[in-house]
Amino acid sequence: MADRFIPPDRIILEGMEFYGFHGANPEERALGQPYVVDLEVELDLRIPGDSDRLEDTVSYSHLYRTVKLVMEGESKNLLEAAAQTIADQVLTNFAVKGVRVRVKKPRPPVRGSVIDNAAVEIYRCRP
Repeated sequence: MADRFIPPDRIILEGMEFYGFHGANPEERALGQPYVVDLEVELDLRIPGDSDRLEDTVSYSHLYRTVKLVMEGESKNLLEAAAQTIADQVLTNFAVKGVRVRVKKPRPPVRGSVIDNAAVEIYRCRP
């Protein structure tokens, strides 16, 4: 009998809003702008599901603070770099199998355009 794919358990934080100073244009880095980040971390949630103990899982608050430090911290030229830094920090600091990061820049400053969001999404996992 072939192994069936079982989707991993996830903790999901959607719509985290930050004000940061990222961008390739000097104006973006000087004036700043809002960003929206969605984060999914993959880990086995059976133990905390049974134990009902915070110490058996990854705290939403700690994940949020990690993202906040990146998004409100050192300026990045690219959304890709911000997303990669978040993924690296999550994989380094938490016992998770994988992480998906989506970074959105609402109403990006593209001359002559009407764009709701410019976004990047990356997925990284432990080797």
